[in-house]
Parts: sequence; C-alpha cells; structure tokens
Amino acid sequence: DAPFIWRGPMKSGAIKQFLSDVHWGELDYLIIDSPPGTGDEPLSVCQFIPKISGAVIVSTPQDVAVLDARKSIQFARELKIPIAGIIENMSGYFCPHCQREVNLFKKGGAEKAAEEMHVSFLGRIPFDPEMVELGDQGTPFVSHQSGSLSAKAFEEIVRLIEGQK
Repeated sequence: DAPFIWRGPMKSGAIKQFLSDVHWGELDYLIIDSPPGTGDEPLSVCQFIPKISGAVIVSTPQDVAVLDARKSIQFARELKIPIAGIIENMSGYFCPHCQREVNLFKKGGAEKAAEEMHVSFLGRIPFDPEMVELGDQGTPFVSHQSGSLSAKAFEEIVRLIEGQK
C-alpha cells in the first residue's frame, strides 16, 4: 500500500534499469504498456530502446480518451516510431440477458481518429466483465475465454499487427 513517490529522474532511472538489466531471453515481442499521453514514462522507453519496431495506440471510444490517443500518435510520429495502428478498447458490451450491444463509452471514436490521422484502425475490443475477474486472478483472458467476442477481437488484432511485418 506504500506509494512510490518518484519524480522524472528516478522514474527514468528505474525504466532504464528495467530495460537494460533484465535478461529477457529470446522474445518475439516486448510489449510495454505505458500511461496515456506523452509524459516521462513513454519518452524514457523510447530513448532507451533505440530501434522500436512500432507503437500500438489504445483508446476507449469517448472524446476525452481519443484526445490522448491523438497526442500519442503525434508523439510517435515526432520520435519517428512506426505506428502499427489504433485499437478501440471497451467498445461496446454485449448484454448476456438480452444479447444486445450497449455502447457504454460511445463507439467509433478511435476509428474516426485513425481515419483522420491516417493510421490503421486495428479493431474494437468489447468490454467483458470476465476480463476484469481473470485479470485480478492473474489468468490470461484470451487463452481462458478463447471463444468470447473479446478474445476473438484480440486474436484478430494480433493477426493484423503480425501481417504488417
């Protein structure tokens, strides 16, 4: 429960140590999930990994989240990082009772931003409460719920990204 109260140089040093001192072994991908926006953490990662092969921008559909995603796209462009595309996360919820889609956070905001900013739209991942439960348990959602709409969306997005190589 104790917080890390770190300013820029301490965060940057921890990120550098994490990236350089950990023996990662043979990797197909190293995926780094950073906070939304263009702050210290994503900038440090970009500085410490000289040949980043690409950025995937993830946004929920509502306008305020898409604003951050647009800034992240510009950030990647300014740093000359290829952009694999943008994903719309928590895009709809399929009610298990009535089988209808409910747009909890609107729909289409990330797709519209992708079109306007000329980046690939990689797909939508519907909200799934099971993802929350499994995440809290440390259980990989996609392998545990492979037949769900959300898992299928993840798998299709991975195929699209891999196809860009």
